[in-house]
Amino acid sequence: MPDTSTATPQDPAPSGRDANALWGGRFAGGPAAIMQEINASIGFDQRMWRQDIAGSRAHAAMLAACGIISEADFAAISRGLDQVAAELEEGRFVFDPAQEDIHMAVEARLTELVGDAGRRLHTARSRNDQVALDLRLWVRDAIDALDRQIADLMRALLEQAERHHALPMPGFTHLQIGQPVTFGHHMLAYLEMLARDRGRFADCRARLNECPLGAAALAGTSFPVDRHMTARALGFDRPMANSLDAVSARDFALEFLAACSTCAMHLSRLAEEIVIWMSAPWRFIRLSDAFTTGSSIMPQKRNPDAAELVRAKTGRITGAFVALTMVMKGLPLAYGKDMQEDKEKVFDAADSLALSLAATAGMVRDMVPEPENLRRWAGAGFATATDLADWLVRTLNLPFRTAHHVTGRLVAMAEAKGCDLLELTLAEMQSVEPRITEAVFGVLTVEQSIASRTCYGGTAPANVAAQAAEWRRRLGA
Repeated sequence: MPDTSTATPQDPAPSGRDANALWGGRFAGGPAAIMQEINASIGFDQRMWRQDIAGSRAHAAMLAACGIISEADFAAISRGLDQVAAELEEGRFVFDPAQEDIHMAVEARLTELVGDAGRRLHTARSRNDQVALDLRLWVRDAIDALDRQIADLMRALLEQAERHHALPMPGFTHLQIGQPVTFGHHMLAYLEMLARDRGRFADCRARLNECPLGAAALAGTSFPVDRHMTARALGFDRPMANSLDAVSARDFALEFLAACSTCAMHLSRLAEEIVIWMSAPWRFIRLSDAFTTGSSIMPQKRNPDAAELVRAKTGRITGAFVALTMVMKGLPLAYGKDMQEDKEKVFDAADSLALSLAATAGMVRDMVPEPENLRRWAGAGFATATDLADWLVRTLNLPFRTAHHVTGRLVAMAEAKGCDLLELTLAEMQSVEPRITEAVFGVLTVEQSIASRTCYGGTAPANVAAQAAEWRRRLGA
């Protein structure tokens, strides 16, 4: 929004909803059509109407409490804002393209309804602090909504972890089978990531929760305003301490977009695994028709399109963060119209993340593991080789590097024979390390491998069940 001078109660004012007149007497002619096109934000910032009206209510109440406007004007403004809000809520509000933003649109309609009282509302504020306020309020509301969605997805993952806390599956590094883990342990890994995402959004919310209203255009106002009153009324912790910073700061939006980007990246990783898990070579899980699509030519196909689209949304969300960084990086203090480019990026990222969270929660609740395939692959690729090396260290007191070498030779032997480690004979094992005993076969099963990982954070079923119980308590699920 452009700088506008702070109004006074005595300012001459336009009649009707004449957008050009709202600029004041300096501009005799209207803007060129192309100027209107590039300048207007009403097409997208109208979604901030609730925040705009909330800010105007708080501002009007403060003006009246400080004796800057009369109680009669405050009553008229309040009555008028109630009607404007009702029209917007019910879809009866008529947006005039000549009103370039939601702030002008609301003020113009208010003035139509209550006359001069509506013209006094803009006393001691500018559209610069007004838009900074509205966007902060909108982002704060978006964080609260996204937090609820993340918590819901965490509960969906928790449900899967509880049901399948002991179900073996292959654990991968480099997308190569490494060691057996449990399906529940895998689900809890994503739950932990999302918990950190909630923390990032909470940190962002705490930092943005300062009120810019009262900074006016850039230097503050000469009216005896009470900025602490408006901050309290709007649920902020305090007013922003510097008027220049108040109107020009968009780091809260950048921090929000960064948190959105990280969360979207986590969703994308899970989406990628869903795509892999559904592929023919693995068949680790099934998704129903609710979250898959068919092929226009191959009737046998069941495509994980929801997961693929969640994966793709990450680029869109991260792109919003990069784009707004580029908008802000060269701006001197205080306000520049460049900042109008913040809102579409914030809105789109929030919408995209909300949709991705909803789709992911749906997929997680919908997916059904295929136990036979998971168990079969959990032991593939010599997945218990580390258990063999650990046994050699514990039982024979071999240095780990020596045990690693012995295990490598046994893996090579099994690979040459086309069998698993468990299928080697004791004599074959003793040909590499004579002190190996029959007891070694007790650690080479998938179930024993998983059960042995009892350290804190390990994949042992008892650990997974305990962690799931703790998360159920923390989530209040």
